Amino acid sequence: MNTLEESTVLDTKVLEMNMGPQHPSTHGVLRVKLKLDGEKVVDAECIIGYLHRGIEKISENRSYIECVPYYDRTDYIAAVANVYGFLLGVEKMMGIEVPERGRYIRIMMVEFNRIASHLLWLATHAIDIGAMTVFLYCFREREEILKLFEALFGARLTTHAFRVGGLWKDLPPGFEQAAHKFLDEFPARVDEYEQLLTHNRIWLARTKGIGVISGKEAIQWGLTGPPLRGSGVDYDLRKARPYGGYEEFEFDVPLGENGDTYDRYVARIEEMRQSRLIIQQVLKRLPGGPVRGKAPKIVKPPAGEYYSGTESPRGELGYYIVSDGSAQPFRVKIRPPTFIGLQALRRLVKGHLMADVIAIIGTLDIVLGEVDR
Repeated sequence: MNTLEESTVLDTKVLEMNMGPQHPSTHGVLRVKLKLDGEKVVDAECIIGYLHRGIEKISENRSYIECVPYYDRTDYIAAVANVYGFLLGVEKMMGIEVPERGRYIRIMMVEFNRIASHLLWLATHAIDIGAMTVFLYCFREREEILKLFEALFGARLTTHAFRVGGLWKDLPPGFEQAAHKFLDEFPARVDEYEQLLTHNRIWLARTKGIGVISGKEAIQWGLTGPPLRGSGVDYDLRKARPYGGYEEFEFDVPLGENGDTYDRYVARIEEMRQSRLIIQQVLKRLPGGPVRGKAPKIVKPPAGEYYSGTESPRGELGYYIVSDGSAQPFRVKIRPPTFIGLQALRRLVKGHLMADVIAIIGTLDIVLGEVDR
């Protein structure tokens, strides 16, 4: 941290300091300008844009099919879920039907991606607060999911996974057996995380009552995903506006009560368990047949405005697409959940200690590639 300047408020010296953009606990190139009275946060300002790549503008100069790999790289921790949302929008515009097997495999891989994303969140969130062992445990399980990604997609992180109309290929030999093995072992692993953290007095002291926000206020700030559900608001797009076949599966939406950092932690832990249940149902009912429907080589949607909203690991991920009838989007506007959620950081950190800023940034689960685009 670098000292910026000192000012006087109510005869007390208020120190302005930079946290980031190179600070490891801001989870990317985020700069938070803090105003401190001792160690108490008086005010905070988020300064973003260090990772801006102009993906929305690039989309206006690429075909719909050429746009797809760019969205792998917005939220690079949840590449599968990001591409999924865009393709659902394109398929809706074109009236393209995805075969049942393709729909099921897509949902399975998005839920595996949700688990992998939450594992990375828990690993980094825990180590930020001082829990080293959980960091190692989470990466142990995430590695097994990345092996499944590599087997199907040929990549582990920026997975160019899906295509217009479905997938580029079917599941490779041995995939289902490896998936079943992971699912059988995973509940005991999540129990291990909880044994280390959920009733740990240090963890409770660092998360209980920290960054409290009510459900009503969370809605006003535009929070979605676990930060919203941690405040007790029952809103999950997979249930509220089902898409891609989610209405065919049974799962619960975990909710918090107090809207603090601890409740958001518990919500994500339980979400991993629910994602496992969805994947189990997919594997049990996985039909045969093709994985990709009929789609034209050149995608030219009818002129109009379209919106596709999905529940990414971080919240509501929206794609607003304007078509002029050509093979290139006239306009693409992405609604990234953590870009919207980051505006609430100032509200959440005021009155807390400087060390609590780390915990609160972690509980929002930001990815700067998505924030800056």
